[in-house]
Amino acid sequence: MDTFNIGALLMVLVSAFAYINYRFLKLQNSIGIMIISILFSLCLIVVSSWYPSYIGYEKSLVSTIDFQKLLLNGILSFMLFAGALHVDFNALKSQKWNVIAFTTLGVLLSTAFIGITLFYSLSLFGVSLPLIYCFLFGALISPTDPVAVMGILKKAGIHKTLEINIVGESLFNDGIGVVLFIILLKIASAGSFEAIETTEIVKLVFLEVLGGILFGIVLGRITHRAILKINSYEVEVLITLGMVMGGYALAGKLGLSGPLAMVVSGLFLGNKTYTSSKKQAETQEYVYKFWELIDILSNAILFVLIGMEIVLITFSKQLIFAGLIAIPIVLIARYISVKVLVNFLKKWNSFGSKTSMIMTWGGLRGGISIAMALSLSKTSAWDIIVPITYIVVVFSIIIQGLSLERVITHFQKPMKVKPK
Repeated sequence: MDTFNIGALLMVLVSAFAYINYRFLKLQNSIGIMIISILFSLCLIVVSSWYPSYIGYEKSLVSTIDFQKLLLNGILSFMLFAGALHVDFNALKSQKWNVIAFTTLGVLLSTAFIGITLFYSLSLFGVSLPLIYCFLFGALISPTDPVAVMGILKKAGIHKTLEINIVGESLFNDGIGVVLFIILLKIASAGSFEAIETTEIVKLVFLEVLGGILFGIVLGRITHRAILKINSYEVEVLITLGMVMGGYALAGKLGLSGPLAMVVSGLFLGNKTYTSSKKQAETQEYVYKFWELIDILSNAILFVLIGMEIVLITFSKQLIFAGLIAIPIVLIARYISVKVLVNFLKKWNSFGSKTSMIMTWGGLRGGISIAMALSLSKTSAWDIIVPITYIVVVFSIIIQGLSLERVITHFQKPMKVKPK
């Protein structure tokens, strides 16, 4: 099947699932689309016992699409830029130390806890996975997904300070998570930590993280100067589109973090360019609406593919149990890492008594975790990590995503100050 037909079929499925969700399920768009996609795939699996060609056709379609490349080298750039474009930088700046702590130390603490706990837990189900690969799973599942989080928080009525902490963390920890994943993958491939030079790790961290941030600032500044000289929304949309696609591709070639570059450039343009008195409100609205539509479309495609990936993954009874035990491990790791940092940071910042609970349940996992899992070479570790990752991500998006608004409403009640 050629590229156009694949894209056409995917768009038909996306639009059909979106329509069904809007008319009947009435769930948050991304979650509803993914649920329908999973149910669609499960129905095909059942029907395939009588008509094997049906499931074969979906397998052929899904296997043709390189999920890892499509996300990490494609639509992720659009989603991160679009998400950052609407974030209030002044609010983010006021919480910068919290966001930095949650983004870096939070990911490291969570990765360590998940790796050690999962290693000993899997042995109870007769599943053997080397410790380094357990840490690798911890690294790919610890970053929270901005795609899954931001759409839900907009409707949840969460306190603004807490929202900016969750959104800021989810935007930046993708880049940190990918770097940590690459380091652990290099160690796993080499066979031992001693085989990797410390200087190589330091170089990778500085080049990816700091290089990505600086590159994002440069991209944002160049684009900012170009946009201020014109006042045509058609041209501005083209400029921002070219910056995102070209900038992300160039960051990859230079060995820099593309995700971090897109977040920084999005923040720069959203808070400097489009708050300038030189820009007309109409022009700004058109640009914002364009990227809002790109965000919605990218989200829909991503969650349809997540649902359809189920036909390519082999689930044994042992791996299903392992995935189910991984869910509380990931949640506990998230709670501990957040709680430790909140207790430390509250010396300088005020947090609600239930902040740790809300941030734990609001730390949704998404397509980025699946993409990193699928990027592993197909070994026995792949056969274990991918099904477990899929189970955790599906639980996170459906169960946590659908209940997040109620959890926020419940736990924010004690945070309200009663008038004297």
